[in-house]
This record gives sequence, C-alpha cells and structure tokens, in this order.
Amino acid sequence: MWRARIHSLIARALITLALLESAWLVYPIVRRHVLAIEDTPAARGRRVAAALGCFGCHGPEGNGGVRNPGSEEGTVPAFTGQTQMMFVKDAGELREYVLDGAPRRKREDPDYRARMEAAAHRMPAFRSYVDGGDLEDLVAYLRAASGQVVPDEPRAARGAELAADLGCFGCHGPLGAGGLPNPGSLKGYVPGFWGKDFDDLVRGDDELREWIAEGGSRRLREHPVGSFFIQRQAIKMAAYGRFLAEDDVGALAAYVRWVHAGSWQPLSR
Repeated sequence: MWRARIHSLIARALITLALLESAWLVYPIVRRHVLAIEDTPAARGRRVAAALGCFGCHGPEGNGGVRNPGSEEGTVPAFTGQTQMMFVKDAGELREYVLDGAPRRKREDPDYRARMEAAAHRMPAFRSYVDGGDLEDLVAYLRAASGQVVPDEPRAARGAELAADLGCFGCHGPLGAGGLPNPGSLKGYVPGFWGKDFDDLVRGDDELREWIAEGGSRRLREHPVGSFFIQRQAIKMAAYGRFLAEDDVGALAAYVRWVHAGSWQPLSR
C-alpha cells in the first residue's frame, strides 16, 4: 500500500513539474511574473514617443524623411544621424521643444516665428500631455537616438560606427537600450547592452566576441532552456564573423563594453 502511495505522489510531482515547465515555456504572462523584466529610460521614452505620435512627423523611429513644404529644410528634422546638434544646444532645450514646441530663445525670435508660420508642419507643445517621468524618459530616448553619445577611445568609436552601419540599433534599440519586441523569446523583447540582461547573456569578452561572430554563445546553445528559446524566438542574432575582420569584431566588442559600463549616463542631464 505504501509503495503505491509513494508511486502516486511521485507521479503527481512529475505531472506538476511538467505543467509548470509548460507554463514557463509557453505562456509569457507566467514568465513576466517570475522573471525581472528589464526596462530602461530610453526604451520607455521610445514608447512615449510612439504614444504621442512623434514618429508620424519625424519619420519611422525618428529617422526623418517626412516632407514639410514651406520649411527651410524641406523635411521635418530627424532625431537620428546627429541632426539634433543643428537644432538643440542641450538636454534643457530638448525639454523645451517637447513642452513648448521650441526653446524660449527661439520662440522670442521674430525671424524664427516667421519661418515656422511659413511651414506646413510645426512642432506641437506637449506640456499638457506629459508628466515629469515621461518627459525625462523621452529626453533619454532622444539623446540615445541622437548619435551624439559616442566614446572618445578610438577603438570603441570605430565600434560605434560599425554598430550604426550594421543596423545593430534597429534590434537592440538606440544606444543599445533594448526593449524592442521579440515574439517567442524568453522575456519577449530583444535585450540591450545596458543592464542585467546583458550580464546574464554575456560572460566575459570571449563570449561577447562569440555573440558577435557566431550570433550566440556555446554556453546558451548547450543549455536546455536557453537553446529552446534561442531557436524559438522570431528575431535571431545575426552572425557577423563571415563579414567582419577580427579587428572589427574587437571594435564592436569594445563599443558594447563602453555602452554597458555606462559612464555616459544619465542621458537626461
């Protein structure tokens, strides 16, 4: 009798474990309650920009290209490609653009007002629509997307150029802020270079180079849960080893390490 009871308890335990594993693997909502979902100010700021309709005028992901008849530039300015440096002095002026449509120094300039009145599209004032937290997140996103936050060290600076050229920020977010959706992945998004997600995925410089060159690490490919999600996720890391010289792989690794170190933070200063 006692053996039958033990066998029954073992069977129930195995069934329970199987159900828990299935829930873990299949249902994102279960994982969200268990895992620490990482968020960054810039990733939140991108969502604020989308909610406010910024990309309707400034182009997809703020890359510009939207015509603005009557304006001097002919198009609405982009957030990216270092365009911001032509319009904005500092993060304080970014806040003024968001809240009031332009910095005070420009709003009080008759020539600037005349140019704005001649253009089809004018920057709206969002003061009534954003709170302090959303504003700071939006400024962090705009700074991250600006292309102006770059390392001084030559090798890491070369890596920043390569990251932009290879489209790394299209998946990993501006300045590697992460947070872009990735259906089927462990946490539901593409991890960035900033925080603990990176620490969990990358153990040392050799493994970082392995990610860049091979699109993954042997450690995770041989892990039963890790390999499941790597194969299952919709967006998979590209393997750049075939296309890059070893020095370029090293430059990319140096840039990612610079971003992860975070000496450039906070973005909203």
